[in-house]
Amino acid sequence: MTAISPVQILAELEQAVAICPPERCARILSGIVRLLSASGNRPQELLVNVVDGILLRLTERVTPNTLFQLSITLSELTVAPKETLQRLALHEDPAVADPVLRGSQALSPTDLEVVAMSRGDPHLLAISARDRIEPALAGMVVKRGSSAVCLALIKNPGARFSDAAYATLIERSEQDGEIAKALALRPDTPDMVVRKLLRPSPRQAPAAKTNESCVPPEQGTYSSPKPAPIASKRPCAADYERARPEIVALNRVGKLSDSTVNRFAMRGEIANLLMALSVLSGAPIEIIEHIMTDPDCEALVMACRASRLNWQTTLAILSNRSGGRLSFAERERAQKIFEALLLSTSQWTVRWGELAANADIGGPGHRSARTGVHR
Repeated sequence: MTAISPVQILAELEQAVAICPPERCARILSGIVRLLSASGNRPQELLVNVVDGILLRLTERVTPNTLFQLSITLSELTVAPKETLQRLALHEDPAVADPVLRGSQALSPTDLEVVAMSRGDPHLLAISARDRIEPALAGMVVKRGSSAVCLALIKNPGARFSDAAYATLIERSEQDGEIAKALALRPDTPDMVVRKLLRPSPRQAPAAKTNESCVPPEQGTYSSPKPAPIASKRPCAADYERARPEIVALNRVGKLSDSTVNRFAMRGEIANLLMALSVLSGAPIEIIEHIMTDPDCEALVMACRASRLNWQTTLAILSNRSGGRLSFAERERAQKIFEALLLSTSQWTVRWGELAANADIGGPGHRSARTGVHR
């Protein structure tokens, strides 16, 4: 009996596939898939190489639903038929490509980059859901994807971004606040990137420096104007709505610090300052507005301590709320209150709670800046 070589067997199988009806092709494909899945942890390289060509021919003869089922099965294999996998990943029907793009560990970085460069948003969204995304691939997805794709990628903790990808995201965030917010909220976003995201827009940038800005204050003939007193600039609801995303994002990643709050006070960014105090202390924004205009500084000092701010930041807030320097007596009293609160945490906590409960503006319908919900 003459022996039949593997090449001859494959040739005969390909001929059979070419002439058999689609229903039989689907059954053959299903049988091959079961064979692959049943091999368990045994070496599969030889097997997948043998059946890869047959699977390729079968994929041309079966329905999209059968291809979808094939994609699901192959996505779960650590070793899978390479060319068949590539064809499924590049399939023009996103439903067919989705399972392998999301879950296949057998797709190489190059395979995924080819898909990212040649397919649209549905394919890019599937790639954005992978457990791990290397910087080169993430950069391609950011460059070619829509805002929805970028947001999905940013929210995926397994994605890693290069400096170039961060630069692209920062540029896109100037036109899309959701990208800026998501990137600021991402725990591993570098501090430098967060600072660039939260920098003022050109229309808010400080005026150009004059020569006098280089002269020490005691020698200069001109001093730059101070921001208007905080107490005289009560923000409107729209101001708070604009400020809230930035403040919540900074707090979420631990960057709503003394230096940040101090900057708000020194620049006269009132909505940002009041919202920061509200978020840090947990008090409603109406309470913060009330104590900011109270001639007695005690409640404001308590709010600063409740916000875990240091004395220098507290002093900056106190000084800028009236538009002028505190007198020596006012400063000394405020510092004594601040230090006393530090020594008696339980006492200032109780008094802060009483202040919030007794304030006229803290009725049952007020909103918490920390949660944004009615109480």
